[in-house]
Amino acid sequence: MRHIIAAIATLLAVGAAFVVYQSDSTVDKINEIEKVIAKSQVKVNLGNDVIKTQQKIETASNEEVEKEQAKKKKELDDKLAALKSKAGNMAAFKVSSLYKQKCASCHGVNGGGIIGPKLIGDSAEKIHQALTDFKSGKRKNYVMYGLLSKMDEAQLKALADEIGTFEEKLKAYQAQ
Repeated sequence: MRHIIAAIATLLAVGAAFVVYQSDSTVDKINEIEKVIAKSQVKVNLGNDVIKTQQKIETASNEEVEKEQAKKKKELDDKLAALKSKAGNMAAFKVSSLYKQKCASCHGVNGGGIIGPKLIGDSAEKIHQALTDFKSGKRKNYVMYGLLSKMDEAQLKALADEIGTFEEKLKAYQAQ
């Protein structure tokens, strides 16, 4: 018998909690409606009397909306372009767009290594040999092969020479 009474009491408590929750959500909805109504009313002063009138809600024309959207899109595009231009230069020193495009996502913005190994400290000759080996297939790495397969020898050399200077650039940056 005690169990039945306890079960009924529990059900009543759960029911009461549900009713309170429903009441709270209804009160919140009413408060939001009151706020919207308050925002849409204007007080007009006519001598000593104050009269409430319904505010005329202005709707922007499609052209104005499109202009505003175009302005915001341009602002966002400008910010994105600025971030993209800084992407390869965030750590310590500037790198070429070729390095940003081909290497930075795996080897870090300044060759510090992320997924790929650290490149700082390697000589230009060592890097050039590695790039040549990856491109020829002598060293097996499908990601490196895919990135290097369409690059010509001049690009490989330029990339190797740039990476070979990373240690000097980092030391110069740290000395500042």
